[in-house]
Amino acid sequence: MLEKTLKGILVLLAAVIALAYTFGYDYLFKGIRETYLRGESGSSIDDGTYFKSHTIAKGNSVPWVKDSLYNKKPLPKNLVEDLKKSKTASFLIIKNGKLVHEEYWDGYNQNSKTNSFSVAKAITVMLVGKAIEQKKIKSFDEKFSNFFQNYNNIKFGKSLTLANLAEMEAGLNWKEDYKNPFLPNAKAYYGKSLEKAVFLCDFKNQPGTQFEYQSGATQLLGFALRKSIDKTVAQYASENLWQPLGMEQNATWNTDDFGMEKTFCCINSSARDFAKLGQLFLNDGEFDGKQILNSDFIEKMRTPTKLSGEAYGSGLWINNDAAIKHYYFRGLYGQYIIVIPEKQMVIVRTGMDKRETFDDKGRPIQVAFYVNEVVKNFD
Repeated sequence: MLEKTLKGILVLLAAVIALAYTFGYDYLFKGIRETYLRGESGSSIDDGTYFKSHTIAKGNSVPWVKDSLYNKKPLPKNLVEDLKKSKTASFLIIKNGKLVHEEYWDGYNQNSKTNSFSVAKAITVMLVGKAIEQKKIKSFDEKFSNFFQNYNNIKFGKSLTLANLAEMEAGLNWKEDYKNPFLPNAKAYYGKSLEKAVFLCDFKNQPGTQFEYQSGATQLLGFALRKSIDKTVAQYASENLWQPLGMEQNATWNTDDFGMEKTFCCINSSARDFAKLGQLFLNDGEFDGKQILNSDFIEKMRTPTKLSGEAYGSGLWINNDAAIKHYYFRGLYGQYIIVIPEKQMVIVRTGMDKRETFDDKGRPIQVAFYVNEVVKNFD
């Protein structure tokens, strides 16, 4: 009887595996291996080493200048309590181009590299902007079908532009859901092929008619970028961001099994180096006397679109409704690079906050709380 039961279980297991491969859900096995079998309930900021990756090499490091008041003033008690509850790994404050405060928890430190998640979306848009400046791409108005001609044969595909992808107005048939393992996000994150995850995705709306945040849009943008340069996206990021910004550490960018960067997510870097990206925006694209990104392009990225309800630009979330206006790079579980222009401040927060709540425009309320507390105590 026991032998029959075991045989039945094995037959059932074999059938499940066969069906998973037949219908394209074999990525679930990697998902299980890299989550539950590691004691995690889902993706995490420490995933970087469990996936293939390309190095984003630094050049000559230019460390942050520490303010004279560096770490002399503690964070307010209510902010510290909130940061601890939200499993924060790092919290940094930059003011007037100098490091004023940095604090780490749960074993993380200034050398720790954590997963950016969707912070990488803004970085991808930055790289496309650089490619346009270098005339490798014509403009954001260029049709995606110029890079991949088969999109001329897909309904709505012919009208899709790079701007539609950068501004989250692509109209893809893509439901942004991080919890359902059968939906596209999981396939893109854990799957072997990003081409299969995003190129097989059709459209539900005419591009440019509706705002909808979709990771697939930024991954398509990444494919267009990759086709326009004679190197990997990580190498391009090294040459045009990490090296000229004097980053302190090499970073890594996770890829699929075929070496394509997950441009919708997954840059593993330190909080200090993430902060330099925010400072670059605060400086209108300039760093250490050199113009790294065109100032007009920087302004385009941080200009909110009408279709987003003035809440999103090109890769950046924007809150001009707040008493203290700010914009920010944003990643899953509360990865933030927050820029506060009127106060000449940058805030970086990394960690595993699974309790995010949002305003009526889809922006995390926590960001405004960080801005208010930091300005109140460090301005």
